[in-house]
Amino acid sequence: MANTISGIRIICSIALLFCPVFSAVFYIFYIIAGASDIADGAVARKTGTVSEFGSKLDTAADFTMVAVCMIRLIPVIHIPTWLIIWIIIIAVIKAGNLIMGFTMLKQMAAIHTVMNKVTGVLLFMLPLTLAAIDIKHSGAFISALATFAAIQEGHYIRTGTINGDNKKNTGLPLR
Repeated sequence: MANTISGIRIICSIALLFCPVFSAVFYIFYIIAGASDIADGAVARKTGTVSEFGSKLDTAADFTMVAVCMIRLIPVIHIPTWLIIWIIIIAVIKAGNLIMGFTMLKQMAAIHTVMNKVTGVLLFMLPLTLAAIDIKHSGAFISALATFAAIQEGHYIRTGTINGDNKKNTGLPLR
């Protein structure tokens, strides 16, 4: 069931490629895709069907949604240069975290901290708020949180703690 929900996110994300940006149908597919991101993990945990395949499918669905949103939204949103530079810096920090996690653990290590989750929710809400909040303000706020989250994640990977709760990493996936 959880894998089906992740599959729905992939299908809705691909459907976004064919919808006019900021149209009602665009928002419907966008919201369904976002809701499926919350639901798939919850369903997997509740039904005891958490699996490595499901985790990888969830990551692939997340990647698909982000890639499609970038393809569709970046051309129609005027993002200030300073914000683009900040986003690139965050991406470099996150890439460094992935490399560090891979070299230390010999696997992809992405820690789902509270700050990463808060940043993800706010980033998801960004297209829904563009008509009311200027991208300069919302982008700066989200980027500040994302910077903190990325630095925190790197600290947790370096110290071997999981979500900052002082539990040593046992080499299991941090996802």
